[in-house]
Amino acid sequence: MRKLGMNELRTEFLEFFKEKNHNILESFSLVPVNDDSLLLINAGMAPLKDYFTGIKKMPRNRAASSQKCIRTADIDMVGKTARHGTFFEMLGNFSFGDYFKKEAIAWAWEFMTKVMEIDPEILWVSVYEEDDEAFDIWHNEIGVPKDRIVRLGKEDNFWELEVGPCGPCSEIYVDRGEKYGCGDLDCKPGCECDRFMEVWNLVFTQFNKDENGVYHPLEHPNIDTGMGLERLALVSEDVNNIFEVGVIRNIISTIEELSGKEYNKDERVDESIRVISDHVRAIVFLVSDGVVPSNEGRGYVLRRLIRRAIRHGRLIGINDEFVTKVAKPVIDSYKGNYPEIERDQERIFKIIIAEEDKFRETIIQGLERLNSLIEMYDKKALKTIDGKEVFRLYDTYGFPPDLTKEIASENQLEIDETGFHEMMKEQRMRSRESRQDDGGFHSSEIIIETELKNTEFTGYNNMMEQASILEIYKDGVMVESLSEGDQGAIITDKTCFYAESGGQVGDIGTINTTGGKAKVLDTQKNASGAVIHYVEVMEGIIRSNESAGLLVDEDARKATMKNHSATHLLHKALRKVLGEHVNQAGSLVDKNRLRFDFSHYEAISKDQLMEIERIVNELIENNLKVTFNEMSLVDANKMGAIGLFEDKYKDIVRVVAMGEQSIELCGGTHVNQTSEIQMFKILSESGIAAGVRRIEAITGHNVYNYLNNLQNNLEIIAVNLKSNLNDVVKRSQHIVEELKEKEKQIEKIKLSLKSSSIDDILKGVAEVQGIKILTHKFDDVDMDTLKKLGDQIRDKIGSAVVVLASQMDGKVTFLATVTKDLVKEGINAGNIVREVSKIAGGNGGGRPDFATAGGKDVSKIGEALNTVIKLIEMGINK
Repeated sequence: MRKLGMNELRTEFLEFFKEKNHNILESFSLVPVNDDSLLLINAGMAPLKDYFTGIKKMPRNRAASSQKCIRTADIDMVGKTARHGTFFEMLGNFSFGDYFKKEAIAWAWEFMTKVMEIDPEILWVSVYEEDDEAFDIWHNEIGVPKDRIVRLGKEDNFWELEVGPCGPCSEIYVDRGEKYGCGDLDCKPGCECDRFMEVWNLVFTQFNKDENGVYHPLEHPNIDTGMGLERLALVSEDVNNIFEVGVIRNIISTIEELSGKEYNKDERVDESIRVISDHVRAIVFLVSDGVVPSNEGRGYVLRRLIRRAIRHGRLIGINDEFVTKVAKPVIDSYKGNYPEIERDQERIFKIIIAEEDKFRETIIQGLERLNSLIEMYDKKALKTIDGKEVFRLYDTYGFPPDLTKEIASENQLEIDETGFHEMMKEQRMRSRESRQDDGGFHSSEIIIETELKNTEFTGYNNMMEQASILEIYKDGVMVESLSEGDQGAIITDKTCFYAESGGQVGDIGTINTTGGKAKVLDTQKNASGAVIHYVEVMEGIIRSNESAGLLVDEDARKATMKNHSATHLLHKALRKVLGEHVNQAGSLVDKNRLRFDFSHYEAISKDQLMEIERIVNELIENNLKVTFNEMSLVDANKMGAIGLFEDKYKDIVRVVAMGEQSIELCGGTHVNQTSEIQMFKILSESGIAAGVRRIEAITGHNVYNYLNNLQNNLEIIAVNLKSNLNDVVKRSQHIVEELKEKEKQIEKIKLSLKSSSIDDILKGVAEVQGIKILTHKFDDVDMDTLKKLGDQIRDKIGSAVVVLASQMDGKVTFLATVTKDLVKEGINAGNIVREVSKIAGGNGGGRPDFATAGGKDVSKIGEALNTVIKLIEMGINK
């Protein structure tokens, strides 16, 4: 058997199938594109579904890849065993209706026995129990003895996702010897022991499973194979488990150095080291592919992995920031095949450090609280942590419920998941804000179903066209004509109107016939490719089968073209200033402005925005020639064109190049020279989702109008400030400083007036079990003043619990402060203020010595304050 490491094995596999005339694919992103059935890519075939079903085509109908994958179903088992992991690479070869079982089986055997030089005597295979064809190929053509071919049922040898291509499979196993076995003389593949390791799964994709679970035979059966690269390395390097293969062992060495602990000496330590080495690999590739930590979806997967790694670091004595230090050998080990992770290293580290710092702020308090709960539940012999407590850990300390569950499990406890989710549901209901669109009717909401396909588009080079009206629709139903005042849809054999696509809105304009005139309100394209002109008839009657003159609104089109071309230049500037990780996440361009969404992990600074704007205007000023070419994808890639996934495997793509500065795949309309854009001005930059930012901007005459309005507003401000334009900034700053100083004086007076009554307030001090307690209600006192009063009262009393409330503008503010000596006795200001505020319909929390909360019901302030003494008496905080 050849001794090869993971990087060598990957190369050998891909070279082998390259010789078999396969397209060699780069690994797709871990983030699925146009596939709502998956959160993350979990198998080599997952990004290729459309090729299996025939929706998309490749230059050749066979391919091979090494696909990075994430599986989180068994995340709780990672570390506990030597074979579970979240991140792995899957080697695979695929046939899209080309070859089938005979070739797939023969090539798999050839690779294993000839390339890998594995002794055929230690190789076993399994087949689906009803697949006689595969059994015969293995036995009669390959020569595998019948006693080394095992028939297994659907659970073991039928591969499928929730929906999509699926079918029976045949697996190749390596017999690792009796030392890994269970001792059963009849032990063979299918046994739960570790003797027979499955390394390669050959899926014979014969069906397409729909959302209702029905299996439809594929017209052209496919091949989908998957072999874990880490498992193959385990066999090749002859080690015990995947954590001992060379690449991963290098990562573990770094963890050993950071922790001072040695692997394979203590099982609990080994568990944590395995978790960290696995999770950090997943973290690096997730961040590289644009995922950022968040509280939902794939962002939550990343956050959970980072936090699990941090916790296991603490368990083995790593209390300082360390995840990036482990990420470094990950990048060094994988950068040869994935150079993007080295290019993205700075961004990857920045995101990891930010999340690590964020979690470190809460993990200590959260762990202390959880450990106290575990101790309390243990004393009371309770086995399930209340859902409210799980929610409180999450809501107050940012402690993920999965981590709470994991730690509880380690202490033989469960968590009330139902109760937790009920609390989460209540929180969402409280915080939900109604968001409604304007609800206005738009004619394009009516979907026109027609058998007509691929209307000829002639609008790249002109804005006028003579065409024949093929079909007319009114209220979604085909009609012969539209009369004055009618709204409907017109389909022609060809058109100069651009149909909305790629973020560019549809053209507007007019359609004229000898009998009538219609205003085109919008232009769309339906699923079959027909271009739909949504119209309102302004004069006469428009009839089917008439000749029509089509005229695009030239001003609107040109303004839209400027904005569209500007998005390409903006994309270039963003990548130059922020980094190559920036990718388009969406756009919208019309005649008024452009909106560009892109992947980035933090807000853009003012200086960066100014530099981005400067670069775009410089490219406009350079009067770059804009060229349009249709070419093969291979040639487009050679040019360095970037574009959206949908274009990735089209035979012919349209490339829009602006000089040598911007080269993108794009089907939209553009200016001919960048100088036609005239000017570019950024209006806003904001975050719209986890890891996605948005820039809104304007171009051309809209910039001129914008600057004119600014000038007019500035003149009005100057008049109001009794200043001239040149001094308006200095004058406004002076007025602001004057106002701040007067506000300070007012606050001092207010505080003095309130402070003068502190002696009277102190007469209300109560005492419970030797603990001084003071509660008091103020009117019209803001939070800052309330804090200062709280400090003064606490300092005058000495050792005490002070809870204050203020009603202002119909709302309630609570403040609780506890002196340090009482905090040591277990009295917690955060717990007090939380319980108190609930009575007034609010919530809050904070540190043990100081906390604040809000409330909604001012009528409950007295009742809320009266509970403070009861809380102390009940010992709720001890």
